[in-house]
Amino acid sequence: MILLQDISYGFPGGNLLFNAVSLTVQSHTKSALAGSNGVGKSTLLKIIGQEIQPLEGNVTVKGDLYYVPQMFGNFDHLTVAECLQIDKKLNAIQKITNGEVDEEYFDILNDDWDIEERCLSALSYWKLENLELTQKLKNLSGGQKTKVFLAGIQINQPDIILLDEPTNHLDLEGRKLLYSFIEKTDAEVVMVSHDRTLLNLADTIFELSNQGISTYGGNYDFYAEQKEIEQEALHHDIYAKERALKKAKEKERETIERKQKLDARGKQKQEKSGVARIMMNTMRNNAEKNASKLKGIHTEKINGISGDLRDLRSSLKNTDQMKVNFNNSNLHSGKVLINMEGINFKYGDENLWKDNIGLEIRSGDRISVKGPNGAGKTTLIKLLLGSLKPSEGKMTGSAFNTIYVDQEYSLIDQELNICDFVQQFNDNGMQESELKTLLSRFLFGKETWDKKCGMLSGGERLRLLLCGLSVNSKAPDMIILDEPTNNLDLQNVEILTASVKDYKGTLLVISHDEVFLEEIGVDREVVLG
Repeated sequence: MILLQDISYGFPGGNLLFNAVSLTVQSHTKSALAGSNGVGKSTLLKIIGQEIQPLEGNVTVKGDLYYVPQMFGNFDHLTVAECLQIDKKLNAIQKITNGEVDEEYFDILNDDWDIEERCLSALSYWKLENLELTQKLKNLSGGQKTKVFLAGIQINQPDIILLDEPTNHLDLEGRKLLYSFIEKTDAEVVMVSHDRTLLNLADTIFELSNQGISTYGGNYDFYAEQKEIEQEALHHDIYAKERALKKAKEKERETIERKQKLDARGKQKQEKSGVARIMMNTMRNNAEKNASKLKGIHTEKINGISGDLRDLRSSLKNTDQMKVNFNNSNLHSGKVLINMEGINFKYGDENLWKDNIGLEIRSGDRISVKGPNGAGKTTLIKLLLGSLKPSEGKMTGSAFNTIYVDQEYSLIDQELNICDFVQQFNDNGMQESELKTLLSRFLFGKETWDKKCGMLSGGERLRLLLCGLSVNSKAPDMIILDEPTNNLDLQNVEILTASVKDYKGTLLVISHDEVFLEEIGVDREVVLG
């Protein structure tokens, strides 16, 4: 069981990331933390895992806990056995087996005589049978590192499992193993993830926002449905407030006009009846005071409604306004762009693929490239782009323009500021004021315009790139996306999905996210193995 009471956390010299949040997670439940990038999901997970301490509040964890981090750089100097926290026990077994009877080794082992069998079984489950426990973590791929830490769950058999973006580096096979494990485990699970298949295995979604934590008793699909209902209600409230604001302004205008007419009539009567000038001035001053008071009452009411309206509008999802309306590609549908015949590529003296590849790509195709980690998916993309030359086979094709979006968004010059980067796409002479309006639509306020692109998160780089594509007058003939949903929160995945779904050019996608591939309408698969 996990109990957080009035937890607050902030970085030195900055504002609080979250303030006085409370959370209760029951034993044997599976739950997920949802929320926008930067809201503090991973930080809250680290607080639960006692990796960091809150500024204020109490953390209670009942049971043995195991934490799978998102980043592994801090562990690269360790061996696999050290990462799995079994190195001392394995050493103790070896010493005891060799006849050493020091009490220290028995204390370390603590009667855990089947540690070696559990270790072999766990590594086998995650397809790491050939992994040496003495290997340094830095020599492993991202997917292998993730699997090592996941194997540690079965080895250490904790009561509570914390997972921070566990599918980021996993191929489809690895993801399926994780889904199966989560479904079957009786442990308490708390996860942060953008993988909607994984999130649908949760029975509770906790949404972290600036207002605190909201609880949704269901999986991700249920949570998404409830958020849509909330958005519809929000639109209704905004419409009602807009009507109230319009009515208040009309009432103010009518009241002022009526007051002005009454004052004018009164003044005429006073002049005709010969009221003294000093009395006239007094009456005029009183009338002005009343008018000012009346206007103040209406202004206060209007400002109140306007403030409510601003708050409501700020709660709206930004997905729709950030959708890119791509112009059509100049290439007619069905035109052959690339033809590969018997292609292969050598690393050293050995071919990458067992069988040579034949592939034809036509204008308008929507293709996913699949295969396990190390199958050569990125190498195939580099061959298509011409940055690598095939060792065997023949490639022919037509002239066309391509945008390649890799996992690091290296298309974005990190030394440019945000405004200058978007200006690169301005081939249509768009005014600076229009560019800045567009930047604001993609959630880049004026305080960010001089910010260096190298300081942006993955989600921010995605939004910036989509903003640039919105400025460009001509859509690319082909867009290539290499693991585009990695390190994106769910809102940014929605933004990317909405943009790519309506793109009419050729689309080539490397992704293990089956939901994303289905939603963007992929109609062909290239499977490497």
